[in-house]
Amino acid sequence: MTETRPPAAEPASAPETITVPVSLKKLRRIGARPGFTDYLVQLWDRRQFIAFDAQARVQTANDKDKLGSLWLILTPLFNGLTYYFIFGMLLGTGRGIDNFVGYLVIGIFTFQFSASAILAGARSLVANESVIKAFTFPRAALPIAANLRELLSSVPSTIVMLLLVIVAAPVEEITWRWLLIIPVMLLQHLFNLGLSMLLAPFLYKVHDIGNLLSFVLRLWMYGSAVFYSFDRFNEYPPLVKILEANPLFCVIDIVRDSVLYAATPAWQSWATLAVWSLGLLAAGFFVFWRQEESYGRVS
Repeated sequence: MTETRPPAAEPASAPETITVPVSLKKLRRIGARPGFTDYLVQLWDRRQFIAFDAQARVQTANDKDKLGSLWLILTPLFNGLTYYFIFGMLLGTGRGIDNFVGYLVIGIFTFQFSASAILAGARSLVANESVIKAFTFPRAALPIAANLRELLSSVPSTIVMLLLVIVAAPVEEITWRWLLIIPVMLLQHLFNLGLSMLLAPFLYKVHDIGNLLSFVLRLWMYGSAVFYSFDRFNEYPPLVKILEANPLFCVIDIVRDSVLYAATPAWQSWATLAVWSLGLLAAGFFVFWRQEESYGRVS
């Protein structure tokens, strides 16, 4: 009897290897700095959050105080009274200045807006370090929100400033030039934002800069003709040139001309302020963007 065997199974052929080309050009390292244009687009996509955050922080800044948001008005008012007592009554720096109360109030309120905004923006990375390490988002949103918050806070302060100018003797004439406060405050806001974004990366790496910044701003205030007339430097032309190149003096001078003296501010003051504001905004934004990858990695 012949045994019939089934044919031997053929060995399984090896699976065919398929090579898939992969382009690495569009792959990006996690946490890498996006391109400048992409960075701007990301910021624009978060514009509503930035605006909401700034507005919410203004409304809740003094929630724990009994007077609440009234401190937005009382703080600059008490500052003005304090400086008037020291410089106006004790030191007599207002001699020869018509309506020294209005002159002093405009100087203090205007400079304080920049001082608060620059400090808040420069410290925004340090103040939100835990948020930076936990979430991925364009870090420029932090100083932008801080400066927007200070801009919103300055609105009631500016109204109080104008009311004080109106009630202080001698009574000043209200003219169309008072509207120039709006564009000059916008330029001042851009200046504050640019400088704070320029300082924020350095302050984030060296926190001690934040302590020094307060003293620098105080010295800056003394050099901006807030408490005295700059006419006393007319015998020293170099000092006058330095003072006229001071962007915050330009802001104060424009507001004083518009509100106190019913005079159209000189175009040189506008030009100087515009150059400072736009130049610092461009430089500050570029420096901040270049350091984007380093935020959140400092121990």
